[in-house]
Amino acid sequence: MPTPSDPVADKVHSESFLHSLMRRQLRLSISCAATFLVVLLGLPLLNYFAPELMATRVAGFTLTWLILGVLFFPFVWIISAVFIRRSIALENDEVKSAQTGNPGKF
Repeated sequence: MPTPSDPVADKVHSESFLHSLMRRQLRLSISCAATFLVVLLGLPLLNYFAPELMATRVAGFTLTWLILGVLFFPFVWIISAVFIRRSIALENDEVKSAQTGNPGKF
């Protein structure tokens, strides 16, 4: 475990470390938000451009209501789980990079 006076601890809390981590997490956030927006805005567009397809009955629901009422919330949970797992993995990668002294990621 690095101590506060340890060079590894200094590198982990350095400005370049935090900047790199924040930049990678921003890319992850943007990709998760874009995926969410595609689904959120895609449903009305599908209803407008393919009303016959969206009126198709699946398991007693129209496809629109199946997507909106049944599948939308699990999809949001999946996006959230992916974001959390990837964010933690990014943090762990950055810490390992700082501990091994690999300045390539900074």
